[in-house]
Amino acid sequence: MILPLMLAIGLAAAPDCDLETPNGVGDCTRAAVDQLPMNALQAVGTHNSYKLAIPPPEMALLAAMAPDMAAGLDYGHDPLTVQLDRGARQLEIDVLNDPDPGRYAQPLALRMVADTAPYDLAPLKAPGLKVMHVQDVDYRSSCPLFVGCLQEVAAWSQANPDHAPLLILLNLKEGQALPAPGAVTPAPFDAAAMDAVDAEIRSVFKPEALITPDQVRGTYPTLREAAAAGAWPRLGEARGRVMFALDAPRHQVDLYRGERRSLEGRVMFVNIEEDEDAAAYITLNGPLEQSERIAAAISAGLIVRTRADADTVEARQNDGARREAAFAAGAQYVSTDYMIPDARLSDYQVVLPGGGSVRLNPLRDLIAPPAQD
Repeated sequence: MILPLMLAIGLAAAPDCDLETPNGVGDCTRAAVDQLPMNALQAVGTHNSYKLAIPPPEMALLAAMAPDMAAGLDYGHDPLTVQLDRGARQLEIDVLNDPDPGRYAQPLALRMVADTAPYDLAPLKAPGLKVMHVQDVDYRSSCPLFVGCLQEVAAWSQANPDHAPLLILLNLKEGQALPAPGAVTPAPFDAAAMDAVDAEIRSVFKPEALITPDQVRGTYPTLREAAAAGAWPRLGEARGRVMFALDAPRHQVDLYRGERRSLEGRVMFVNIEEDEDAAAYITLNGPLEQSERIAAAISAGLIVRTRADADTVEARQNDGARREAAFAAGAQYVSTDYMIPDARLSDYQVVLPGGGSVRLNPLRDLIAPPAQD
């Protein structure tokens, strides 16, 4: 009974308790916070975390051809290490299949604009999964190879072993080419490519560095039942570890899941409906209109990611309504493009209320205490 009481009463008196660097006052001590389930936290993350800004000459061309698209793509991020140092505890990476290396190594915009900023294309000719936002026009990445992104995160994690669990979302990009002569068509993700995603993750992160569906499910019949019962690792066990989630259309989720009822043997959790056997993670990006659903998902034991802003809209309008709703809704990870403001647009910024990198979830009273060891 001690831990439920602490969750419901004791820690409620310490709203600014930073779970990574507890202040040693009352219940905000390392011993106390390390007993919390990892889903009782809240942190800020970044959207399209690898994305570099489109250089002005290429942006001008894009704006002339597709002004709305250009406005929505007019942002960029510092390297992953810088974001993590700044307090990001969720990253998002877009991955493209490249079975015949070099498919994306001649971006259309780079060919069309002679006086643009240089970009090293060599990684795009190497084997392996690639990382970029929109092939041909928004292709610049701080880590063009997926393995390179993972290695950067792993190096930071090893250098900061007390960090709260990191959530890394993956979007798998496939589909049609842009409607322009010479544009490239992204390669589809088949079953072999899905296995390659897991393989590249496991090539960088050792099992003990990961939080996987199998670890959470344990002896429960399904992953959903495990999450509802509070089977997430305690924060003390989850420090220094990484959790991956596939945030993808249903056909990709089904292909990745296959016949696995609860993602047995897979690295990633999946964005799936709350009542399904594999439910433990969900993306609910509309905190204003989905606040009740977010709260219900949290009460069911799921980890939720939402967005504080999108497509530069909130930054251009300096509108914090969606940001405040995201924090109040209780999503464990609140994603943004603006951990620091873009002075060209406004002073709009997303930082964790109370400061620090990880705080107690405002809806923690809805969260089941950790399952008994």
